[in-house]
Amino acid sequence: MSLETGLNQAWRAIVDDAAIFPPGNAPLHEATAAYGARTAAEGADLVGSFVLKDTDLPLVRGVQMPLSVVVTGGAGQLAGPVELGHRLGLHLAGLEIALRDLDDLAGNARRVVAALSQVEDDLPVFVELPQAPLSSGWLAAADVVAEAELSLKFRTGGLDASAYPSVETLAGWIDASLDRETAFKCTAGLHNAVRHTGEDGFEHHGFLNVLLATRRAFDGAPIEEVVALLDQRSPEALVAAATDQDLAGARRWFTSFGSCSVIEPWDDLRQLGLI
Repeated sequence: MSLETGLNQAWRAIVDDAAIFPPGNAPLHEATAAYGARTAAEGADLVGSFVLKDTDLPLVRGVQMPLSVVVTGGAGQLAGPVELGHRLGLHLAGLEIALRDLDDLAGNARRVVAALSQVEDDLPVFVELPQAPLSSGWLAAADVVAEAELSLKFRTGGLDASAYPSVETLAGWIDASLDRETAFKCTAGLHNAVRHTGEDGFEHHGFLNVLLATRRAFDGAPIEEVVALLDQRSPEALVAAATDQDLAGARRWFTSFGSCSVIEPWDDLRQLGLI
């Protein structure tokens, strides 16, 4: 597969437009207007869904774009946004819900699965597990998600240093997801392609690192290699590695990442010569 063909498919719809979330905090109507006005030259093909909270749905009546809905409450609130979205004529692309019962993650996941039986739609559902190294409880919850054929969501950044998982922790999450043949998406902190120390002083993961690490983990690479790929800071080394990998195939597992910026990942890929 050629670099041009493979990577064009690798990057298509990889960014979920999360402009209204921190640190972007764009006003909702400005963000939806920007989504609709974005041209191919500005990275329109890079973008998949628009991410918003369930409480925002009444404010976007009539918009014509795929919406990923973040459920702000517990499992009992899953059905409401779907019913409302259909009533308003919206295009729902998926649901995202975080597990909050840290003492019983698997039980929390089972409650999510049970609640989905009342949802009259076959939407993709991403279950966010807590930002923690692997534990028996974390893995048990991942088992429940996988058995129900749902997907996982990993938080890879935020507004303070503790929100950024270590490369070892992120490698463990990826490995656990692939071991269960379960797709995942990421959210926060992946504005740039290559791992780096940000102006905020935090250690930011790179989305190119994550995609390459996912590809190699799926191919059976040892965890040490996955960690090294996530920790790689050389753009040249990562681009060279990308030319030899079927990154488009890795999108079956690493489906997308939420970002309040589209222009940053778009500019990075152009500067790296990947698009």
